[in-house]
Amino acid sequence: MNKLNKPIKGLISDYLEWLELEKGLSNKSQENYSRFLEKFLRFLKINKLEDIKPHELNSEHIWKYRLFLSRPLNNRKLLQRSTQNYYLIALRSLLTFFTEKDILSFPPEKIKLAKDKTERIVNFLNLEQVEKLLNSPNASNVRGLRDKAILETFFSTGLRVAELVNLNREQIKIKSDTKELEISIIGKGDHPRTVYFSERAIEWIKKYLETRKDQEKALFINYRGKEPGTRLNIRSMERTVKKHAILAGLPITTSCHTLRHSFATDLLIKGVDLRVVQEFLGHRSIVTTQIYTHITRPYLKEVHKKYHGIKN
Repeated sequence: MNKLNKPIKGLISDYLEWLELEKGLSNKSQENYSRFLEKFLRFLKINKLEDIKPHELNSEHIWKYRLFLSRPLNNRKLLQRSTQNYYLIALRSLLTFFTEKDILSFPPEKIKLAKDKTERIVNFLNLEQVEKLLNSPNASNVRGLRDKAILETFFSTGLRVAELVNLNREQIKIKSDTKELEISIIGKGDHPRTVYFSERAIEWIKKYLETRKDQEKALFINYRGKEPGTRLNIRSMERTVKKHAILAGLPITTSCHTLRHSFATDLLIKGVDLRVVQEFLGHRSIVTTQIYTHITRPYLKEVHKKYHGIKN
């Protein structure tokens, strides 16, 4: 059957191939889009629209689908607005595929996202708090030295905890006179990016690595537990940050991601462009990075008020 005459449900496999070959999305991302579209296919089935073709889709169908997403079904929990948007974004992507393949369909730009009135809460530390946290470990013993290197690396690079856990020693090429270091990593969604280490982080990683006599390839390893000498996992990394946050008298909500947030807010407060911060964090969309503008805007306002203009 010609693609132009196929029902929407019969074009999903072609769409997923398009995501892989032309959009370069990872298998995980393809799975997510497929899962989100299952709800749309279920909506079509419930409404006896299983065989609807792309060109038959209209604004009334889209409106009913949005109502379908916004109301609990069979006593299931109501979807948050942000979650509803994931389903709408997946549908918009499918319609974009139709457009690019010259398959007449409902225009993707007419899919409006639900307005989310709840702002995402971002926990971050100011520089004084960061300093307390970084100085918490006792660097006179090997575990404390490792923890110090971990915390310094987190704040220096803005890495996600999964990215930090996956670092290997061979990636960190430090010589006696190394002052600057940048490495390439494969981040979330299998997307490469460059990560930069501060001179301070380099110094502590160097001191930590000088204590290592093992052959384990991981940058950070366990010294206790059931498998000492093996790669530190995400859970252990979270416990390490939590432990030193408590020792430093910081909020109990402090986590690995708090340090990533602190990295981003510090850059923005110092005037770094949002697009640059987006690159540092490895965000695919600038919209994700914009959550930090809610935090930095009041601070920047105070800085402008204090330092800018002609004083009497």
